[in-house]
Amino acid sequence: MDDLENWTVQVRKGILELCILNTLEEGERYGYELVKALVAVPGLGVTEGTLYPLLSRLRVQGWATTRLVESPEGPARKYYALTRDGRRTAAAMNSYLDSLVKGCRVLRSSPVSTRGGKP
Repeated sequence: MDDLENWTVQVRKGILELCILNTLEEGERYGYELVKALVAVPGLGVTEGTLYPLLSRLRVQGWATTRLVESPEGPARKYYALTRDGRRTAAAMNSYLDSLVKGCRVLRSSPVSTRGGKP
């Protein structure tokens, strides 16, 4: 794995948890609905194998709750919903990410004189 690919994987891992929280902000969803919603995000590269362990961790952390609902189309579905702590955490994560992205954009657009004086 080259350096850029490794960096990209690490960024995706860090962002995926926030994407799950943001998706659950819209309302309760069952696991496969989350997979479909997140697969549609370009560059996120999510699979069921990466999503379900994260959902379990969110539940253990107290950021999400689960409930089983019988389905007429097959096995029972596990629905996930945000808790109050999950909503607060999502808001804090979004605020931090917005600040971080803003800072990166400032650095990208700053004049040469702020980059150590090198042309």
